[in-house]
Amino acid sequence: MLQGWNSDRRLTAIKRSSLSMPARQAVIDRQVRAGVRVLDFGCGRGDDVQSLRQLDIDVCGWDPHYFPGHAPQSTDVVLLTYVLNVIEDPAERRATLRRAWELAREVLVVSARLVWDRRRVTGDEFSDGILTGRHTFQHLFGASELRDFVQETIGRRCVSAAPGVVYAFRNDAARVAFLARRVVPDAEWLDCTDTTSAIAATVDFTERRGRMPRLEEMSDPLSQLLGHLRSSELQRLIRRSADPAKVEQGRTRSTLNTLLFLGVELFNGRGPFGRLPLPVQLDIRAFFASYTEACRRADRLLLKLRDDSYVRGAMRGSRAGKLTPSALYVHRSAVEQIPVVLRLYEHCAAIAAGRPVEWTVLKLKHEGRAVSWLDYPAFDIDPHPKLRTSYSIEMQRLHTSHQSYDDSPNRPLLHRKHEFLAPEDPDVPKYRRLTASEVRAGLYDFPHLIGTEQGWEAELRRCRRELRGHRLVNRVT
Repeated sequence: MLQGWNSDRRLTAIKRSSLSMPARQAVIDRQVRAGVRVLDFGCGRGDDVQSLRQLDIDVCGWDPHYFPGHAPQSTDVVLLTYVLNVIEDPAERRATLRRAWELAREVLVVSARLVWDRRRVTGDEFSDGILTGRHTFQHLFGASELRDFVQETIGRRCVSAAPGVVYAFRNDAARVAFLARRVVPDAEWLDCTDTTSAIAATVDFTERRGRMPRLEEMSDPLSQLLGHLRSSELQRLIRRSADPAKVEQGRTRSTLNTLLFLGVELFNGRGPFGRLPLPVQLDIRAFFASYTEACRRADRLLLKLRDDSYVRGAMRGSRAGKLTPSALYVHRSAVEQIPVVLRLYEHCAAIAAGRPVEWTVLKLKHEGRAVSWLDYPAFDIDPHPKLRTSYSIEMQRLHTSHQSYDDSPNRPLLHRKHEFLAPEDPDVPKYRRLTASEVRAGLYDFPHLIGTEQGWEAELRRCRRELRGHRLVNRVT
């Protein structure tokens, strides 16, 4: 990019009708939002620029072919979207990344195509990539390779936001805050318009968080509604109204979330107490004797993650998820119900390779260490949902793999859906009734035959049954 086009890079700029995946992820993660200025560096035809403007984002684009114009200026957020992978010269690749980093005042969002796209790229091996018949070049990154490349080039710790998407923060506190939000989401407050509803909102926070809120955590409207109350009076009202059992449950949940965050943060260089986001600081003060003690307990949790027998025991004791001879499978909605050591297991994988945006079921292997995010997009409506994609990381070698079943005529599918959910999920009774009726009909007599669409349809025909929603009925002949 900085030295002119050696391959015909302009041909790699595709036309989009909606936001690219990296730009969409940055919006979801609130890195790109109203109030910050964004530069799309190497914007191609400018489709992301147009889509972001429709979201009222202050954004401009620069591209050496399509929008050369004036030299790009430093801005809050810089998007470097699918640029590095089209540069055939490794030295220029690094120089382009450094230039984009120099322009970013707050965060640089780097994305690149990954090795699983190889089947979509036709061409011959050239240098460290592929030279296509259109005289374009593609260097396909490994998921962890991209993060390592960015870190080594700019000399900063980075975060894998999603497969093929890396965030590089200018301010280390911003990086820590981003990680904290992924483990401990920002507090949600009930709507309030008067003092009574404002008190109800603080009671709700206390029950969910396990501690009373501080004024600094409240929104300005909420703090103004409560401003006429003395601190002691507000505390008395909360203590009188809050359910002690719910507060204790909130305390347990917040304690585990704090340990989970501190365990995750160790992988990114755990820093001093004062650098932590305020809500996490307040949780530590409320639930631990000291920051040192909290870190020590988080470190012990990390050590347990290395113990196969402990991990298997945690899986056997999990109140949510389906345990098989090789792995624990749990629905996305129930992940917070599994033991904290297993949640840490998943977060470590997400740090190494990025968690995909679309997934339905989490798979955690018993031995070794491997994590898969499985996408069953019709889980809620299909009695036997079909697998669309699988994204996996083998933790020891940090080897990632991706499998798409979009074009498969015989996709894998799920049975016994209730087993993937938390016991209190409202859909469990409906799913359990379906499973019981299928067992009575003999559909599970040959389990090795029913794991794919064609095998399952054959068993339905054999048993003279068909499905109508989540009901099994006699087949109409």
